Amino acid sequence: MKTLKTAAQESQSENTSSASESAPKTRGARVDESSASPVKKPRVGFAVKFAIGLVVMVAVVLASFMIGRYQNVDAIQAIKITLSQVFPFLPIEHDWAELDASVVLSIRWPRIIIALFVGAALSCSGAAYQGVFRNPLVSPDILGISAAAGFGAAVAIVFSNPYSPIVQISAFVCAIGGVVLAYLLARVKGSIPNVMLILAGVVVAAVFNAGISMMKYLADPEEQLPAITFWLMGSLTGIRWENLAYCVPIISVSLIVLLLFSWRLNLLTMGDDEAKSMGIKASRLKTIVIVCATAMTATAVSQAGTIGWIGLVIPHMARMIAGPDHSKLIPMSAVMGGTFLLLIDDLTRVISETALPLSIPIALIGAPFFAILLRRTKQGWVE
Repeated sequence: MKTLKTAAQESQSENTSSASESAPKTRGARVDESSASPVKKPRVGFAVKFAIGLVVMVAVVLASFMIGRYQNVDAIQAIKITLSQVFPFLPIEHDWAELDASVVLSIRWPRIIIALFVGAALSCSGAAYQGVFRNPLVSPDILGISAAAGFGAAVAIVFSNPYSPIVQISAFVCAIGGVVLAYLLARVKGSIPNVMLILAGVVVAAVFNAGISMMKYLADPEEQLPAITFWLMGSLTGIRWENLAYCVPIISVSLIVLLLFSWRLNLLTMGDDEAKSMGIKASRLKTIVIVCATAMTATAVSQAGTIGWIGLVIPHMARMIAGPDHSKLIPMSAVMGGTFLLLIDDLTRVISETALPLSIPIALIGAPFFAILLRRTKQGWVE
């Protein structure tokens, strides 16, 4: 018995000693594993990303002054001309010709400003529509806005002067009227379901596209028909300060309203029932967002013609950078959309002496980029 007890005690003591020896090794191994784990890189904040976007936008604006047929103006000279015009009391040496000042102030500044505002309007309205309809394939022309504006412009070109301001006014009025018609068609028992509104937009677009075809048939094939075709392809040619008189205020006010309601739009993306449970009137909020997005889109299309892909691709790019929060998504979309359209306009002026329509390079760049974006996205659309 003593021998058995002694052997048992010895084996127990050996097990205890071996366990005690192995314990520090295990702990040490855990420490080594934790120390060997990769350190997460700190994420860049939204303020830094937005500041980088603004810097890129300013750089593109300065480069845009040097692009065009008239090559005697550089960025520094454009800044001096602008400052002498805005602040005439500054002691700036007048070392430029009158033609230089005329090109900068009357041609390139209006074109740059309208490109920034039109690009921002299309991209922000696309982000707003995608949030309201909870559909990543929604673009600003989902409610037939582009087709209705094109019909209004075609009617004005056929029955008036193609270079008259009536063309822009008619395009804007018809765009608003097309959305109102889609709203009336989609109303069911006092409510407007998203599916019905989208289908109504398809119907409205089909009707106005038929109207555009009719105007092309009635147009003069030597002057009016080329003007209609060129307008439908989108261009910033011929933009002057008069075009900015109502374009900038409408887009600015609509964009501010979208920013004010951006946090409520985040709730709307979770569904109407979720928004109502949190005290949000979904139908009223949806109407406000659609009205603002429609006003921006109608204004942009009436000035620059039909421009696709910006309202579809840019919001996805901005969402990848800023995230799904609309309080960050909308301002990032505005900066990226304006910069992108200005870059495309500069590209058209570089590769062609004539005014190349904007829709051609935008489609050639936007469609492949969107395809690559779809292939690289592994988690689907970020809601």
